Parts: sequence; structure tokens; C-alpha cells
Amino acid sequence: MSRIPLINAADTTGERQALLGQIHSAFGATPNMFRAVANSTAALKSMWGSFGALGGGIIPAALGEKIAVAIANRNACEYCLAAHTALGRKAGASSQEMSAAQGGESDDPKTAAALHFALRVVEGRGQIDDADVAQLRNVGFNDEAIVEILAHVALNLFTNYVNVALAVPVDFPGVKLR
Repeated sequence: MSRIPLINAADTTGERQALLGQIHSAFGATPNMFRAVANSTAALKSMWGSFGALGGGIIPAALGEKIAVAIANRNACEYCLAAHTALGRKAGASSQEMSAAQGGESDDPKTAAALHFALRVVEGRGQIDDADVAQLRNVGFNDEAIVEILAHVALNLFTNYVNVALAVPVDFPGVKLR
């Protein structure tokens, strides 16, 4: 049971209703996480805008979803683990790739470096060192991509904290935390 109400687009008006309509159009439904965040129009605009901006970035969708599942698993966010596993599959990642990413692993050196970096940022609460950034550069990430990976980390921390702190009910096929 969610700790706050889950807002329905039909029960609200204005900008909040319009945003929930955009989200519904994008997903074919309105995921509970967005319905929880809709208690604040500003927070909903921030979250939805971040998803849109990063969706148009240089980090491929499948990599963004792999970063999301690694962070979700680390933060014990069942909601994000389920949602991003499904979205990763939709973005073309295999079940095996998403499972490996959940553990912060990949057979692809570039993906492995991005996952390692993202988890170092989360675990160190941003306190990383030169070697962490150098590892990304060594596998071909440029400064734009490095900053974008950090943006994915920040967005996923936001979504993890919303779902865990507010006990948002999972409305995607469940995935077991490790």
C-alpha cells in the first residue's frame, strides 16, 4: 500500500493532468511511480523532463536501462528493478544481459565500465577518484557521455527513493532482488 495517494489523471486538472496524459501515451498506461510523484506537479515535471531529456541523449537506451537495474538492485528498489528490466528488454537487451546488469556486470567492456562507474558513484555517494573517470575514458566514453551517465545515476536515485520511501506498488512484472 502506497504511503501517499496515487493520483489519477481523471481526478486532477491543468498541467498535472496534461503530464499524466503524456506519460499514459508513452507507456500505454500510467505507471504507479508517476501517479505517486504526481502529488507534486514540480516533481512530476522534473522526473518526466529528465526521462525525456536522457531518452534523447547519447547514451543508448539499453545502456541506460542496464544502469537503472544495477542501481535499483543496489538500492533494493523492487519497483525500478521490475520497470527497468521490462524497459531494457523493450530497448533490445536480452534477459541474460539485464540479469548480468542487475549484478553490475556485462560481457561488453564498455557496458561493464559504465555499470562499475555508476555503482561506484552510488556506493561512494559521489566520492570517486581519477581512476574511475579514466576507466570510462579508456573504453571510449567522452566527457559528454560521462556527464550523461551521472545524470542517469541521479535520475535513478530519485526514482529509487520515491518508490522505496513511499512504498509505491509495483505494476510491472516482478524481478527478484539479489
